[in-house]
Amino acid sequence: MHTPQRPSLPPTTQSPTTMSSSRRRRLLVTLAVALVLVLAIIAVFAAFIFRHVDENITRSEFDLPGIDTAEDPGEMNVLIMGLDSRLDQNGEALPDDVYQALHAGGADDGGYNANTLILLHLPEDRSQAVGISIPRDDYVELAGAPLGVTHGKVKEAYGLALEQRLEELRATGEIPDADEAYQEARAAGRQAQIETVSQLLGDVRIDHFVEVTMGGFFHIADAVQPIEVCLNQATEDLYSGADFAAGVQQLDAEQAMSFVRQRRDTGESGVFLTDLDRSRRQQAFLVGLANRLRDTETLTQPKTVTSLVDATQSSVALDAEFELLSFLKVAKEVSDHGLEFVTLPIEEFGVVDGSDVNLVDVDEIQRIVAGLLAPAEPVDETDEADERGEANASGEPDADTAEGAGGGAPTASDTPDPGAHAESDGEALDDGSGPDVEVYESWDQPIAAGAIPCVN
Repeated sequence: MHTPQRPSLPPTTQSPTTMSSSRRRRLLVTLAVALVLVLAIIAVFAAFIFRHVDENITRSEFDLPGIDTAEDPGEMNVLIMGLDSRLDQNGEALPDDVYQALHAGGADDGGYNANTLILLHLPEDRSQAVGISIPRDDYVELAGAPLGVTHGKVKEAYGLALEQRLEELRATGEIPDADEAYQEARAAGRQAQIETVSQLLGDVRIDHFVEVTMGGFFHIADAVQPIEVCLNQATEDLYSGADFAAGVQQLDAEQAMSFVRQRRDTGESGVFLTDLDRSRRQQAFLVGLANRLRDTETLTQPKTVTSLVDATQSSVALDAEFELLSFLKVAKEVSDHGLEFVTLPIEEFGVVDGSDVNLVDVDEIQRIVAGLLAPAEPVDETDEADERGEANASGEPDADTAEGAGGGAPTASDTPDPGAHAESDGEALDDGSGPDVEVYESWDQPIAAGAIPCVN
């Protein structure tokens, strides 16, 4: 008996290529949705983190008598202060492993000197910003003459005013809670330091401050390491723990601290370093830090962000009006145009009341600062082209051709040989495909944006 067969289905109309294409579309849609979710999670995480920072970070008020700060000029001046304190923002000791990494003694060492002073100027159009480094030993007038000291090293204003405020509180016999007294004294130190810097620079308006302790520098470097730097010569230093190769190298957090603290060479290289070279090291460190933070992967790693938040809460102080999220947006705009570093000049090294100081010409400093902070004049490209044309027609080379666009600064071709000091802990990059490097042989050469600065 014949059993009827089930009718066969018609052949599929989808070719293998069509099916593959369909799967790809589904995969792309899935990836797109996943990416959106990841970005959303990162955005929520970042918002939570920054809100958490804003709620818990140390803040204090300051004012500048005689300077109108009511009207917003559009530009922004931020004073970065790095203290040599071996304590956190609450006056508490740091963990033992941090002291070992700092190579700077323990909790009882150091004080409240503002060893790093950099005025960060952000122009109104957010074009190229400038960081103005003030050598810490400049002998200047101290605002308010704290503890009766009318003149001293610019870095000393903070510690003297802090001690004066503590003495005033003790004299009243009504000392508030010890923690409150300490924070009140720290606020007085910031006020005196900001006033002193503003006065020195020519009554410059200062809108905000960022204060970082020595432990804070370490924690920030630890969160984003490695930091890429470059040195002109191999160098060692018993005191700071420095042991570096010549050339471009990547430093961990402990090495980064030695890098920014070194001001002498105790090895056999014969490199002559001064405190001004240490200021230049700090600038190079900040360039390396900015490069790391510009890396898109750095701030998308929860562990890195969490570490930065912890460092910020324990080791950083801001003024009461400082809006962290707004500043980050401004910083992003500035990073697109670059940042130049300038170190203010000194006339000579001297000794005052048995203390080694930098003797400075205040009028010259104020003239230089006024020029750096002045709004840039708009450039008429047509006029520039006409001038170049006239120069070429007369057979005379234009300025760029005659002197080079770098303004006389050494070029990347002068870069020292990486890896020349093989015993260094730093990892020299010697594969020949490294980043652009610009060599600076003297502390008074401005550091331009766009390359890794190679310094002494």
